[in-house]
Amino acid sequence: MQDSILIIGASHAAAQAVDSLRREGHTGPLVLAGDEPWLPYQRPPLSKKFLTGELEAERLWIRPESYYAKQGVELRLGQPATAIDRGRREVTFADGSRVAYGRLLLATGARPRAAPLPGAELAGVHSLRSLADVEAIRQDLAPGRRAVLIGAGFIGLECAASLVRLGLEVTVLEMADRVMSRMIAPEMSAFYRAVHEAEGVRLLTDQRVSAIEGDGRVSGVRCADGSHYPADLVIVAIGVSPNLELAAEAGLACDNGVAVDEFCRSSDPHIYAIGDCCSFPSQRYGRRVRLESVDNACEQAKTAAANLCGKPTVHDKLPWFWSDQYELKLQIVGLSQGYDRVILRGDPADRKFSCCYLHGRELLAIDAVNQPGEFMAARRLIGERAHFDLDRLADPATPLKEAIVPS
Repeated sequence: MQDSILIIGASHAAAQAVDSLRREGHTGPLVLAGDEPWLPYQRPPLSKKFLTGELEAERLWIRPESYYAKQGVELRLGQPATAIDRGRREVTFADGSRVAYGRLLLATGARPRAAPLPGAELAGVHSLRSLADVEAIRQDLAPGRRAVLIGAGFIGLECAASLVRLGLEVTVLEMADRVMSRMIAPEMSAFYRAVHEAEGVRLLTDQRVSAIEGDGRVSGVRCADGSHYPADLVIVAIGVSPNLELAAEAGLACDNGVAVDEFCRSSDPHIYAIGDCCSFPSQRYGRRVRLESVDNACEQAKTAAANLCGKPTVHDKLPWFWSDQYELKLQIVGLSQGYDRVILRGDPADRKFSCCYLHGRELLAIDAVNQPGEFMAARRLIGERAHFDLDRLADPATPLKEAIVPS
């Protein structure tokens, strides 16, 4: 089975890996295994159009079942992998079956962080990561019901936007002093807070939740300061943790995820890892990073496929992310850590502006709200480590490329 490749995990990274492996010339056996019963599907719509019922489950599939049959891919869905035997090069599944591999590709993703709170097990308390999670949440939705969301990151605020549009009373409780604080500047946080409040969302920061209350079913959320918020349902959105247990138990090196090198190869040369489950050394940022984004998952899949097919390729793409809330599309390119100034291009009141993060005159990252052209230009210029005239950069009438100065 030296030419066989087994992929564990069935989402964006895995679906892209199948496509890229065949395109790169892998003609041997290819097995795709996932612990969920569904074909690989898109996760971004889960907190948006799928949550609101505007999108049917079948429209989430990344590829139809016929595609995998045409590519000669064996699908093993609905059976979690339980162990990797690196010596035998076998993976054991929950039903006791074993699958041999020549090379193994881990695309196990991440899972929502559990809330370490009394009452977290009550009926009506949810997380949101999978299709099944959303189907469970939708059973609790009805106009006028009270929803409390714990966490004001991307998922928490996307859910808030969806639920308030469905007619629910929505309260968001955030431990930090502003929303989306891990990703965006205070100026951008203030904009999004104002948008949500204008839509009717009750958004409270500096709130440390101490308990989820109820008798069999959730009835409210209590905070450390004694405040209490009635709830008919609760969604916990406090981030995710990489699914690395399978790798760790097999003795693979882990560091905030499965530790891979620049070729997406783990500490075992026959095992690769991609997507949310792994961390990799970024040449650009000079440190090991783990990125939670569809773009990174797909780009790593392409890199791993090339390497698995004997074509040495380094993964070091400039990361980008997005979030849709109401009629706002936020597109982020680059990592802003280390910035020493922020420059706004445009007026937030117009709901069409950009937030530029700089270190000195170098543009590190940009958040673009309803500015797809600016986002695309920034992807190229940040990749080139462009430096800018700060006054011209602050003028939204000046195209980004015309604000560049020699570095």
